[in-house]
Amino acid sequence: MIIVMQHGAGDAQVGQIIEELSKRGFTVHRSTGQSTTVLGVIGKTESIDSREVELLGGVDKVIRVSKPYKLAAREFHPSGTVLHVGNTALGGDEVAVIAGPCSIENEEMIHATAKALKALGAVGLRGGAFKPRTSPYAFTGLAEQGLCFLRDAAREHDMFSVTEVMEISQIELVASYCDILQVGMRNMQNYNLLRALGQIRKPVLLKRGNSATYEEWLMAAEYLLAGGNEQVILCERGIRTFETYTRNTMDIAAIPVIQSLSHLPIFADPSHGTGLRSKVPAMSRAAIAAGAHGLLVEVHPDPDHAISDGPQSLTFDQFSRMMVELRIIASATGRRLAGAE
Repeated sequence: MIIVMQHGAGDAQVGQIIEELSKRGFTVHRSTGQSTTVLGVIGKTESIDSREVELLGGVDKVIRVSKPYKLAAREFHPSGTVLHVGNTALGGDEVAVIAGPCSIENEEMIHATAKALKALGAVGLRGGAFKPRTSPYAFTGLAEQGLCFLRDAAREHDMFSVTEVMEISQIELVASYCDILQVGMRNMQNYNLLRALGQIRKPVLLKRGNSATYEEWLMAAEYLLAGGNEQVILCERGIRTFETYTRNTMDIAAIPVIQSLSHLPIFADPSHGTGLRSKVPAMSRAAIAAGAHGLLVEVHPDPDHAISDGPQSLTFDQFSRMMVELRIIASATGRRLAGAE
């Protein structure tokens, strides 16, 4: 159930409603916009008479939410959530591009990559320190040393950092180094991990599982929100279909559909969405045209010799050309690239 407060309703009125509902065993989440406060009530709300709530001081209206995801639903935050990471707003009228290698291979490489990407317009630096690989014999990352390299490279070039966390025991370590914690597609329904990440107060980028429905994806986000972490970013990264030409099938339709269902920012990962370097720019353009708030793209100084995911990683030249195209598309949709001069 969603309670929309009247314009100008004071903290005392809001507090009284939260206190009363809490006494009755409900969990209440507060969202405050520029002019309106919205309360999300979680629990067996069918026992509440909406008319009774509407008579409480400061209440404008009560909305019954039939969707199983309550806090992730668009009704909870109709204007859309905007997260601030460093100097960048994620989810608003700017398009944020996060780029970097699949794996942090060494200190020199990640610093060179950060320098080049910053000059080309990226605002976030991505890189894997813990890599979930299909083969146990593949490179699985530099762990804490890689996190240190990533943090230092991002700071030196005024970028925020993004890396994946794979298990609960890694959360504290990763959060001490990085600005955004990523949940990969393999862990989208790792509910114990999601519950733990709901307790932290750092942004979490939640990738869609490769066979997850939109509702399952939003229910995974609900675990984070229900835990109290309101800083959630969704990321479409392709799904598994019968097609074998591409690594995955990039679901561009997910972007406008999710935006109609949820207030959360949504990014796209065309690198994993296609698995083919030559197809990444086209899918990036399509994602931004469809309304994505940003991109997560793999870029490497020498993709042909990358330790992991070389075939889907762009060169610096390819990334540069793509950014020129994205500026045009962002402008055509009434937006601009974050960090653009």
